[in-house]
Amino acid sequence: MTATATLARLKRMMPEHIKPKFSTAEELMAWQREQGEIDSKRIADENRVTRLNKIMGRSGISPLHQECTFDNYQATNAEQQKALHKAKKYAEEFGQSFGGFIFSGNPGTGKNHLASAIGNYIIQNGKSILIATLPDLMMKVRDTYQKDAKTTESKLIDDLCEVDLLVLDDVGVQRENKNEELIIFQVVDRRLANKKPVGILTNLKFDELGRVLGERVIDRLRMGNPTTINFTWQSHRRLVK
Repeated sequence: MTATATLARLKRMMPEHIKPKFSTAEELMAWQREQGEIDSKRIADENRVTRLNKIMGRSGISPLHQECTFDNYQATNAEQQKALHKAKKYAEEFGQSFGGFIFSGNPGTGKNHLASAIGNYIIQNGKSILIATLPDLMMKVRDTYQKDAKTTESKLIDDLCEVDLLVLDDVGVQRENKNEELIIFQVVDRRLANKKPVGILTNLKFDELGRVLGERVIDRLRMGNPTTINFTWQSHRRLVK
């Protein structure tokens, strides 16, 4: 059935008081093309996330943190309440800028909880996220060098650069390695060049990150006015009896 015939049929079926969205066959065809492009992009995004999940061996957010939300984050002091507010604001405004976030502080202070809460929030709004420890990610890159590898280094980096939010966890525990530093730079540089944010979870202070990530990466992370939170309070894990 032609677009003209389809439009004529729709007009016959509509009640008289309903104004059709399309007045010409050309408008209908343009709308159909637009919807086709939207569906094509959605399918490509879903395939990319599925491929990343298979490579990383888990979903974008680990099972331990899939139930993390802003509502169940325990903010018992002013600093924690401020951290909660900043993280929630970042999630609510996600996509308005390409600035990422840097959560730094001791283990057990809630960095992963708030990062996962951001991820769970944006997933509900149709966005994709991958939270990966930096050592694990580097191991997956090295796996691409094997003869029976399921993907290539180039393809893995392409996928990492397309996910809506990439969060690198455990930044600072990896060895200082020039090849790994170059790969991190490629991912961060390409993502920010395409206005896609990067989140960082680390036990290091911000001024110590340059040593493990390289100053070029730090310069890129400063782009877009990233949200920074210092988790200075005592570990919650130590308080649990």
